[in-house]
Formats: sequence, C-alpha cells, structure tokens
Amino acid sequence: PTHLYVKPLLELMKTVRPHAFAHITGGGLTENLPRVLPEYTTAVINKESWERPAVFDWIQANGNIEEDEMLRTFNCGIGMVVCVDPADKAKAVAQLQKQGETVYEIGQIQSCDCQEACVTYK
Repeated sequence: PTHLYVKPLLELMKTVRPHAFAHITGGGLTENLPRVLPEYTTAVINKESWERPAVFDWIQANGNIEEDEMLRTFNCGIGMVVCVDPADKAKAVAQLQKQGETVYEIGQIQSCDCQEACVTYK
C-alpha cells in the first residue's frame, strides 16, 4: 500500500527547514534522488543503514536481478528521503518519529567532480 508523507512533512517544516524531499518511487534511489540535488554533488548512500524488507530480497532472488538494477528500479524500503542540514538532523529525526515515521540516516550529500548530480553506494 502507498504510504502518505504529507502530514509528517508539513509538521517537520514547522520546526526544520529541509533542503529537499525525494519521493522514492519507480526509478529507486538511483534515479529519484539526483532530481533534488545540485550539480557537482553526489548522495553517498550506506546500503547497510536500513533493513531492506524481505520482499525485495525475494524479488531479487526469484527474478535474478542484479543489485544495481534493484536500486534503480525499486525503493528497497526507503519511500522518502529528507535532506536536512547536519545541524538539524536530531531535531528532524525527533519530529518525524513523533509523527510515527521510521527514520534512518542513510547517507550524506557530498561535492564531487560529476557535472550531473548522482547517487553512489557504499
């Protein structure tokens, strides 16, 4: 089922000024997250920072799908990315958890030599 983020994000914006939101739909993190990033930046994502729901492991195994394709096609358990200043991280996490959201710190935005924004995984 579709998870709706509107109310928790509106509440978040009352206390923290996010830099960007990325709804992770078809295209996964790999294609959706760069849409909200400036040029010459990369989102460095730690794939071990959240527990991927078992259904994605089943899809990968039964569909014989490479990991890169999984991350490009599916959200793999991350439905929304909220980019905030590191100084606002604790406040943002607390506010989202207060709204009943599960929050993972999945990575950080770094400058890079790439002209187009991108996602890298570690």
